[in-house]
Amino acid sequence: MSKATNNATAGDPSNGYEAVAPEFMRRREQSIIGIATVQMWSRFLPRGGAILDLGCGSGVPISTALNNEGFVVYGIDASASLTAAFRRRLPHAHVACEAIEDSRFFGRTFDGVIAVGLMFLLPPDVQRDLIRKVAVALNPDGRFLFTSPAQLCTWTDVLTGQESHSLGTEEYKAAFSEAGLTLIGEYEDEGENHYYDTRHSRARSSGAGVAPT
Repeated sequence: MSKATNNATAGDPSNGYEAVAPEFMRRREQSIIGIATVQMWSRFLPRGGAILDLGCGSGVPISTALNNEGFVVYGIDASASLTAAFRRRLPHAHVACEAIEDSRFFGRTFDGVIAVGLMFLLPPDVQRDLIRKVAVALNPDGRFLFTSPAQLCTWTDVLTGQESHSLGTEEYKAAFSEAGLTLIGEYEDEGENHYYDTRHSRARSSGAGVAPT
C-alpha cells in the first residue's frame, strides 16, 4: 500500500496495511476476483513486456496472474510483510518495499501499469500526482488500469478504518487529460469493482492497439 497522510497512521508508510497484513493476505489469496479483467487488459500489451503493479501486496492474485502470462512484473508496496510474501511467491519478479509516491521504479518505463485496490486509498491530490507520474513512466501507447468507483464518494476502508476517496469519472477524466492519457474503457469485474483503462497519447508509429470491449 502507500504512504499514510493522516494522523491515524502517521509514520506508517503502508497506510495501515502492515498491521492488517495477515488478514489482508487471507482474504485476497482466497479470491479470484479481478483476474479475468486483468488478463483481458494484458492481452493488448506487448508479449513479455514490463508491467508495474502499484500496491502489489503479496503478489496474489494480480502479479501472479501477470507473471503466468509471461510479463516481466515489478511490484511496489510499503508493507514489509506483504513484500516479503511477494518475494517468496514470485522470486524472479522485481519488488520494492517503499511508498508509491517515492518509488525508485518510476525512474524507468513500463508497457503497462496497474493499481487494483490502491488509488482510492490515497488523498485526492496524491491520486492526481500519481496519475501524472504513471503517464511519464509509460512507454508510447502504454496502458494504465486501476480500480475506483465511478461516482464521487468517500467511505471507510473495511480493514484499516481509514478514509477512502473516489474522484469520480469526470474528475478522473480531467486528470487523465492533463497527464496526456486517454480513457479508452471502463469495466466492472465479478466483484462489482470499477476499472478505468487508459492509454498514453503517444501512440506507437505502427498504430494504436484495439481497446477491449
